Amino acid sequence: MSVLSLVLEASFVVQFIMLMLVGASVVSWTFIFQRGSALKKATREVKEFEESFWSGADLNQLYSDLAQKDNLTGCSLIFCSGFKEYIRLRKTSSTSPENITDGTYRAMRIAMSREVDDLEQRLPFLATVGSISPYVGLLGTVYGIMTAFIALGQVRQATLQMVAPGIAEALIATAMGLFAAIPAVIAYNRFSSQVEKIENSYGNFMDEFSAILHRQSLADRK
Repeated sequence: MSVLSLVLEASFVVQFIMLMLVGASVVSWTFIFQRGSALKKATREVKEFEESFWSGADLNQLYSDLAQKDNLTGCSLIFCSGFKEYIRLRKTSSTSPENITDGTYRAMRIAMSREVDDLEQRLPFLATVGSISPYVGLLGTVYGIMTAFIALGQVRQATLQMVAPGIAEALIATAMGLFAAIPAVIAYNRFSSQVEKIENSYGNFMDEFSAILHRQSLADRK
């Protein structure tokens, strides 16, 4: 008996379950590589922006440089969204510094929510694969063992040689379920932790930037 022969000789239901698990595993690995690359890029963007922001560069010049770029992401997008709203509100003489700060913070909060949503793409799929794949594989195992015992009941004399192939092919479904689930669970936990760290970086920047703009608004009113 070989694994390939057991798969090819399995019942249609067990083969279908195996095919689903293989497909789920392939899609999971595709998403794992995509999300891993996207989160590395987001982490690098945060570091590069913070170095540029805290280097003492003029905020107006920084905004002007970033506004000319396409497809801004991360802290760059949050900064441009907040500073754009800050400029708009500051032109209104009746707006108090507190209202300017609140409006700027809301604009940055919206931008941050969209960025976090983009970072969390595909993670629910990995969580789903990690949680249900073992059960799907177990379903194939149960069905395969049940089929093997039904066939065994139709003969007068049962031997291990008659039972072993059916049980072995059934257990392959469980193995495939675990093979699909384990990487998905590991990747989901790791990516969730990375997203949380990036989101905390966004939040810290928003608080610090809001404090800077609030002080600037108070200085402009004097």
